[in-house]
Amino acid sequence: MRIASAFVAGGLVLGAAACGEAPKDDNGAGDAGAKKYSACMVTDVGGIDDKSFNTSAWKGLQEAQKANSNIDIKYVASKAEADYEVNLTQYVNQKCDFILAVGGLMGDATSKIAKANPNQQFGIVDSKLPETNVYPMQFDTAQAAFQAGYLAAGMTKSGKVGTYGGLPIPPVTIFMDGFADGVAYYNKTKSKNVQVLGWNKDTQKGSFTNDFVKQDEGKKVSDTLVAQGADIIMPVAGGAGLGTTAAAQASGGKYSAIWVDADGCESTPNCPALLTTVVKNIADAVKEAVVKAAGGEKLQASPGFVGTLANNGVSIAPYHEFDSKVPADLKAEVEKIKADIAAGTITVTSKAQPAK
Repeated sequence: MRIASAFVAGGLVLGAAACGEAPKDDNGAGDAGAKKYSACMVTDVGGIDDKSFNTSAWKGLQEAQKANSNIDIKYVASKAEADYEVNLTQYVNQKCDFILAVGGLMGDATSKIAKANPNQQFGIVDSKLPETNVYPMQFDTAQAAFQAGYLAAGMTKSGKVGTYGGLPIPPVTIFMDGFADGVAYYNKTKSKNVQVLGWNKDTQKGSFTNDFVKQDEGKKVSDTLVAQGADIIMPVAGGAGLGTTAAAQASGGKYSAIWVDADGCESTPNCPALLTTVVKNIADAVKEAVVKAAGGEKLQASPGFVGTLANNGVSIAPYHEFDSKVPADLKAEVEKIKADIAAGTITVTSKAQPAK
């Protein structure tokens, strides 16, 4: 759990820095004369320490800096949606070379500021915008969530599994669609009838916290799903989902959880309760984009980057403490699904999928 501790400590220290800026690394006297390439990140309201996509994007910038010590990184955390335009504009005025917006909620603000500053290079996670100076990093998480749904269906003892979201937006519902389809695929191949609570793919209706931060809201929703019989729950709600993982751990095995975005056994304190994580490999995508841009390469807004199982842009994490509890044949079936999806033998669909 050393990695998780580092993230938590880092989040607290960095969050306290002036204007949300991270402390500069000492890159040595050898770089003193070189012009730094500045990569500046604006979080959405989930904040830098959401143990989810903001944390992952920041890790990507840190990895880019490790790869090229001439890259200078900093971030500012948005407290409210009204901060998005202000924070993006702040970095334009500071003449940052690369400005990264994290999360689909920042789409409108990023589009507006990018349009007003056509010579400024932007990047955005979980969205694709019409402006050609915004490099999109999107992820077909429905593919990996399909594996997680199949796994959950194979592991449930109650015959009911659940999922809920933060808001009904594409970067959230894409996980829920894939999860529901994975359960349906299990039912079809095994002639079972495992139920999915909290989401109906056909109607696109389900359970939401309407928040990505408040853990009590996440716990409230998952308590309802558990009361209805679910013994495995996948929250897609950023930091709000920590209310579910903590409660699952406190339940003493009554129910377990599936985390999303960043491996929950590395990013949350609730590894004993986590069956797996539907990983969105934001860190690698951000690192690659920034390193390329710092090296002088022009980032192409079309097609941008779309993470899939085939290119390792999405995946499911190791089973960690559940490894001995997942039957070998189920593990093999989940792996076979990955190969079949990557090969196109199994087609995973969602209205929220990014265009490839």
